[in-house]
Amino acid sequence: MASGPAGPMSRPGASDRVRQENALSLLKPSDSGVRPVYKRPAMRVITSTSALSETCSRLAAGDYVAVDTEFMREQTFWPDLCLIQLAGPHEEVIVDPLAEGIDLKPFYELMADKSVVKVFHAARQDVEIVFSEAGGLIPTPIFDTQIAAMVCGFGESVSYVNLVKKITGRDLDKSSRFTDWSRRPLSEKQLVYAIGDVTHLRDIYTHLKTELETTGRESWLDEEMAELTAPSTYESHPENAWQRLKMRVKNRKALAVLIELAAWRERQAQAQDVPRGRILRDEALYDIANQQPTAPEKLSELRTLSDGFARSQRAKDIIDAVKRGLERDPKTVPALPHNQPMSAEATATIELLKVLLKASAARHRVAPRLIADSEDLERIASEAEPDVPALKGWRRQLFGEDALKLKRGELALTLAKGEVLALSLPNS
Repeated sequence: MASGPAGPMSRPGASDRVRQENALSLLKPSDSGVRPVYKRPAMRVITSTSALSETCSRLAAGDYVAVDTEFMREQTFWPDLCLIQLAGPHEEVIVDPLAEGIDLKPFYELMADKSVVKVFHAARQDVEIVFSEAGGLIPTPIFDTQIAAMVCGFGESVSYVNLVKKITGRDLDKSSRFTDWSRRPLSEKQLVYAIGDVTHLRDIYTHLKTELETTGRESWLDEEMAELTAPSTYESHPENAWQRLKMRVKNRKALAVLIELAAWRERQAQAQDVPRGRILRDEALYDIANQQPTAPEKLSELRTLSDGFARSQRAKDIIDAVKRGLERDPKTVPALPHNQPMSAEATATIELLKVLLKASAARHRVAPRLIADSEDLERIASEAEPDVPALKGWRRQLFGEDALKLKRGELALTLAKGEVLALSLPNS
C-alpha cells in the first residue's frame, strides 16, 4: 500500500555479488564490530529474474494471488515502484524491483493471466503503477477487498487495518507505514510490515468471497471492477488535465485559457517527471486564466507568481498557452456549471433522500456511497427520471424505487425504536 514521506529517489545499484544477493537483507555489525555482515530475514525475498519466474509459475497454478506494492511519488510525476508483495494460497514472497539486473516480466505475465484472480485492497494506485510500468497493462480479473467490504456491510472505504481486525481479530503494527521504500537495506521490521499487507489479505479475500456467494451479491461488484480495469481510469492525456481542477474561472474565455495552461503544465510535469505543483501551482493557473496576460512582463503583476518569474523561459511558454486559449473557438469550450441554488422543494427532497439512503443502506448492510452519491440525490430531486446509477439494477431495487416514490409523495418516513422505516401511503 503506497505511502511514505519524500526521500531520496535514486535507485541503488549493487556494487558486488554480496549486495546483489542480499538486496533486502538486514545490515548488522559482526561480533567484532569491525565489518558488517548480512543476515537474510525469515520471509523469502526475491532479487533475481530466475527466482521470480519460478515463483510466478507456482502462483499461476492457484486460483488467486494477493498483491500489494510500495512506491514513492512525492518527488515525481510517475510512481517509482520500490517493492512488490505477493501471496498465493500456500506461499508469500517479497520482490525487490530495485535489485540489480532483475526483470519483472514474469510478474507482469502473472498480472495478465486471466485464470488467476488478482486480489488488492484499494486497488487503484497499485493498478496504476502496473499500468505505467508495464506499458498499459491492467491486471485482470481483479477483486478489490475494500469495495467488496462495502457491499458486505463493513462501512465506507474501510481501511486495511480495520478490515483485518474485524475479520481476523488481529491487530497490525502500522508504525512502518511511512517508510521511504526506495532506501536499501530495509529492516526486518519494515519487511514484516510489507508482507503483512498480503498475508492477511488472503484471509480477507476468502471471507468476503464466501459472504458474497452466500448473499448472491457477486454481481454488485461488476460496475466498480469495470471502472478499475478500464484503461481510461489510468490514462493521462494532457488535453484533459483541466478536468481535475476546480472551476475557479469567471467565464468561458478564462476556461479556454485554463485548458491550455493545464495541458502545458501536464506535459512539462510528465517530461521532467516532477509533481505538477513544481511546474506551476493550481492557484497560479486560476490567476493567469482569469487575468489573461499576453506579455511576459504582465506576469510580474500577479501575486501568485514569484519575483523574476516573468523573465524565465516558463513565462514565455505560459504566454503562448494564454494566447492559444484566447484564440480558441468558444463553441469548443465546455459550458461552465451554473451553480444556481436549488429550489426550497428540491433542497427539502434531498434531505429526505439522504435519510432514506442511510436507512436503506443500514437495512441491507451496504455502504451508502456504493448505492448513491450526492449528485445522484440532487438529480433525483430535480429531474423526473434521471440517468443515474442509483436508478439502475440492484441499486434501484435497494433504494432507487423508494426514492422515486418518496419524491412523488407515495412514501413516508417514520421512526420506530430508533430505526427509520419507509411506509407506503394510500393513493389519494
